Amino acid sequence: FREVSTAGAIISTGNATDLTVRGRGLIPATTLEGVDAPASSRPLRLATTGSFSTDENGYLRTPGGLFLMGWPANPDGSINVPGRDSALGLEPVQLDSALFASDPTENISLGLNLPATETIAGAADETLTFPVEYIDSLGLAQTLTFEFDPVVPGTGRSDQWNVSIYDSAAADPSIATSTFTVDFDASAASGGSIDTGGITAVAGGALSAENVLSITTGDGNTLNIDLGPDGNSNLTQLAADFAPVAVTKDGNPIGSVDRFEVTADGFLEAVYDTGFRLNVYQIPLADVRNPDGLQPEDNSAFSLTQESGDLFLWDAGTGPVGVTLGFALEESTTDIASELTDLIQTQRAYSSNAKIIQTVDEVLQETTNLIR
Repeated sequence: FREVSTAGAIISTGNATDLTVRGRGLIPATTLEGVDAPASSRPLRLATTGSFSTDENGYLRTPGGLFLMGWPANPDGSINVPGRDSALGLEPVQLDSALFASDPTENISLGLNLPATETIAGAADETLTFPVEYIDSLGLAQTLTFEFDPVVPGTGRSDQWNVSIYDSAAADPSIATSTFTVDFDASAASGGSIDTGGITAVAGGALSAENVLSITTGDGNTLNIDLGPDGNSNLTQLAADFAPVAVTKDGNPIGSVDRFEVTADGFLEAVYDTGFRLNVYQIPLADVRNPDGLQPEDNSAFSLTQESGDLFLWDAGTGPVGVTLGFALEESTTDIASELTDLIQTQRAYSSNAKIIQTVDEVLQETTNLIR
């Protein structure tokens, strides 16, 4: 009988794939025989902790031969959970350190200031240009060039600009991918921001109610350009220089795997040298009604029994289960001092009994000699 539900102390290590659980829950694993076995006949083992590292075939395993299992991710990092009341959907975790991946740009927030003096009568009528780099679906760096052409009136001021967007990945980069006109508000409440309904004459793109312009790039992907809502826009027209204020974007260029890490919610991530992270597996945590009813197996693992109850696989950090910790192992719950004390007591009892037996043997020997 083992008290599986009794947790040991957690210690930190230097290996990202040393795993343990803070709280309730068990890590699913299998044996060497189960790596190539069909899912229906694969032995299931459950462990509270494990020092996993990749072997020559890329499998995550402990030195004793316990192979980590999880749900594999799709190429985009999403997870399809096949079922939670069975281990049939779990697979031995096999990592490929030669993976290459990029994260295409999907969103750009265009925070620029356009000088208000350029839309006043008599201004120079100069087109202002601002390039923004983005990452395409192949991981290549492409450029969107924004051209802002002020509308200069004969008298007064227009507070209006014509905008053209050119894409370096387009079949003909000299033809604008999208064009639109933007009017700025001159009121005291929201002066300098895009006027209500101020973006008009949109061509080559779809505009949302929140002034997010969606265009199709040269590689066929959709790119969302956030200009900010009316009255509080990212794109402003104030009496200041033409300058980027807060231009942000997502996406990462092509990169190779630098390392693998496990998050607290149980996702095994490939961390690329560009900083991009991609889910490759999800490691669920198993729970049973009676953990102390599990059958002890080799390599500090356990298997299901009738006494333990049925299995259910939870996402780490949800329901009754705790979180998954990388760079950590759980120490044994054995009390060394108590065990040594018991050992000393047993040894002394053995010595005493041996002395008694020796004494009795000597008495019997002496009695035999007297009879003779």
